[in-house]
Amino acid sequence: MKLKRTLIKETPGLISQKVRLCGSIQVTRDHGKVIFFDLADRSGMIQAVVVANNKDNFEIAKKCRSQYVVELIGLIKERPGKQKNNEKVTGSVEMEVEQLKIISAVEGDLPFDVSVKELDLNLETLLDNRNLALRNEKIKSIFKLYSQLLTSYQQVMTANDFVEIKTPKILSAATEGGANFFKVKYFKREAVLAQSPQFYKQMGVGIFERVFEIGPVFRAEPHYTSRHINEYISFDAEMGYIEGYEDLMDQLEKVFWKMMKDIKEKCSDILNLYNATVPNEVKIPRIKLAEALKILEEKYGKHYDEMDIDPEGERLICDYAKEQFGSDLIFLTHYPTGIRPMYTMPCENNPEESCSFDLIFRGVEILTGGQRIHNYNQLVESIRKRGMNPEEFKDYLEIFRYGMPAHGGWAFGSERIVQKILGLKSIKEAVLYPRDVNRLTP
Repeated sequence: MKLKRTLIKETPGLISQKVRLCGSIQVTRDHGKVIFFDLADRSGMIQAVVVANNKDNFEIAKKCRSQYVVELIGLIKERPGKQKNNEKVTGSVEMEVEQLKIISAVEGDLPFDVSVKELDLNLETLLDNRNLALRNEKIKSIFKLYSQLLTSYQQVMTANDFVEIKTPKILSAATEGGANFFKVKYFKREAVLAQSPQFYKQMGVGIFERVFEIGPVFRAEPHYTSRHINEYISFDAEMGYIEGYEDLMDQLEKVFWKMMKDIKEKCSDILNLYNATVPNEVKIPRIKLAEALKILEEKYGKHYDEMDIDPEGERLICDYAKEQFGSDLIFLTHYPTGIRPMYTMPCENNPEESCSFDLIFRGVEILTGGQRIHNYNQLVESIRKRGMNPEEFKDYLEIFRYGMPAHGGWAFGSERIVQKILGLKSIKEAVLYPRDVNRLTP
């Protein structure tokens, strides 16, 4: 009977037992009569030893190189005291190989060595060779942390009575207006890729009261920056029966700090690898955009002719939040109604300002949110004021004919959260296979 596969992380508890390991070779060291492998699987890494007196296996071992996928059968032994590596869970044991089988060999030479701790290559090279670069332990760890972020968002939203939904990504018209959408041929008609799940989230409020979605959105924006990509994963939410937009920020703080707590507890090894930290949990300061612009002018000498903020302003206002409040984050509120989407609720006491906000984290906007218009006639009027035809939004407007509670929501740019936690230079590093203006492969 064939031995059941053992995961490498289990080997410290299996000393003197014969086991079967399967994984990929990271490093080989040929010492003449002894060949050492560093073998890795999803759970960890172990040193495997092949000795010359096992002639058949030794000849096979000589052929093996980095990234060969192999099956090993042998005894787990305790490593001699001076050879133990206390920094690794499996650093106290090694495998004495009795049988070695190559499952898959590497064809040709690798363009670079992925077994090194740090791949000192430019971003374009890493992206052009993405399938190989992702095997590097440090790069791979980005997506283990990202996986935890996805899990944490899903769990905290579910725990707060939000229903997870999945909405269409092929639409008849753009949800955010403007021209930053991708057109696609849909049989004999023209369609667009979703810029956001906004309309469907609001429809969901009328059905479930609280909804959230984790899904892709597409923006046809020709950016060449370290913070933009054309397809990203948005953490969306919408909730009904709010008293005002402050309720959204209150809920958001609970969600964000739960995600950070989980990452701190479950991804400490990855944080250490990047010399990174999650932000300290403090009450996130909230200031009006107009006040932020005044601070930027008076404190940093940065003047704005329009009521909006640029990337440098976001960085500086975060410096201010850190200095004044000890916070890595800051809410900017009351953006001008005219620069927000048509569904955004104007402030009752000043319709020129909206009940909306952005969340800035370590100098970069990671979230936009706000209260929505829930009155049918007010929404129709808002659409007309933007020079749009309400008839083009009849499916969306229909839900407001049936009665809708006061509601609002948000959308996180999830990759930006990962980028700012780990201190990555480009958002593309936080995307498994990024899509930008020039990149459609791999």
